[in-house]
Amino acid sequence: MAPAWKRASLAGSEELRGRVSAELHERRADDAVLKTFPGFSRQEVRQLFEDGRVRADGKRLKKGERVQRGQELAVDAPSAPIAPDASIPLQVLFESADYVIADKPAGLPTAPLARTQNRSLAAALLARYPELLGVGFRPREPGLVHRLDTETSGVVLAARSEEAFRAARAAFESHGFEKRYLAVTLNGVPQAGIIETVLGPDSADPRRVRAFLEPPEGYSKACVTRYRALERGARFTLVELSVERAFRHQIRAHLAHIGFPIAGDALYGGPPAPELLARHALHGSYIAWAGDARRAGFRAEAALPAELRALVGGAAG
Repeated sequence: MAPAWKRASLAGSEELRGRVSAELHERRADDAVLKTFPGFSRQEVRQLFEDGRVRADGKRLKKGERVQRGQELAVDAPSAPIAPDASIPLQVLFESADYVIADKPAGLPTAPLARTQNRSLAAALLARYPELLGVGFRPREPGLVHRLDTETSGVVLAARSEEAFRAARAAFESHGFEKRYLAVTLNGVPQAGIIETVLGPDSADPRRVRAFLEPPEGYSKACVTRYRALERGARFTLVELSVERAFRHQIRAHLAHIGFPIAGDALYGGPPAPELLARHALHGSYIAWAGDARRAGFRAEAALPAELRALVGGAAG
């Protein structure tokens, strides 16, 4: 599952940001940091407070102070290196001098979610492509141009140089990439449609985002998701979706917004699908880019995993 906090890279450190949940209201600040940012030991948290590295809404915190629901916690944490791990299976769909596209399995984080975690697609990529080290936004996300949630499978693009990374990010920002997803929902979803809402953090649950008809206070973004039903089985429908530049959890939140959350996606009220085990039925199936004046374009497609195919049953409709 994607964390309910954000990470920004600073020189020699990482700035972690997250909001105090309802469950942590009036708890001690050191306890709130431990619960909000997984991967720290109590000794590490104590040192962070002693060094003045923890703030709430911009004000430096002491470890014994009480925090309030909705406050923004910021932790200036020393960077933790990521190690290559060749033991993690890696399925490469495309490789060029500039880019690598891998098919990430569900259950494997794209990048480490906690400072003490290493097992991830990023670690597997780094073992095969050591030149990724130092490329990209953050030391623990080497070369990664975008990410998928842990429970989501599918295509992930990595850049093999800083120049290639900047070119890919510029293409993302200008909607130059074509990205498609496959999801499984309950039957009844319309044959095709466009979902257009503002998305922003859900104040009731920091793990989620929610749809708004009007922009709320704070950070939000107008988002568009296009979809069409591909196959209908006895209970479930296979849906293809496209986005230009996805907001966090965009497809999950948008399908929930129209009343058809993804199978197995308990966070957004999806119908139970025990056969999926720990994943939900969302798969990044396709990515393509026309290229630019210096780099050739590419396309890559990741086949629908067998467990998602089994939900629909292969029936056409």
